[in-house]
Amino acid sequence: MSERLRSFDRSLPMSLLRAREAVMKKFMPALKAHNLSAQQWRVIRALEAAGDLDISELSEACYLLMPSLSRIIQNLESRGIVLRKSSSSDQRRSLISLTEAGRDIFIEIAPKSSERYEFISERFGPGKLELLYELLEELVEKIEEGEAS
Repeated sequence: MSERLRSFDRSLPMSLLRAREAVMKKFMPALKAHNLSAQQWRVIRALEAAGDLDISELSEACYLLMPSLSRIIQNLESRGIVLRKSSSSDQRRSLISLTEAGRDIFIEIAPKSSERYEFISERFGPGKLELLYELLEELVEKIEEGEAS
């Protein structure tokens, strides 16, 4: 069976994971300084970009499973970073938004994040980085296309 498999270090999941870990090492110091995980930062960024989102929209935007997202929201809510409120149009629906403190954290971390992107772009090359984004988007589209058929 192992003869048909790619070598472990050349498997796509492992290559993507290694790349993710290398990239995240550059972002984690700024997040750790605010006692944030990468997933919590993802939630903050999504809310800053989109405004109020219901929990299912936030789950899709951040690629987080509902149980994990619920724990993250509870943590951020207890720290005063996000606010959960009922939707005026549907009381069963909760909307999540950034508080002023959440926006302040975003404003403080965003420049450091931009510096990290600049560092990565300089090291890898801006053209290659843009190509990587395009290839990854295409990979997702092609895989999801195949699932739909």
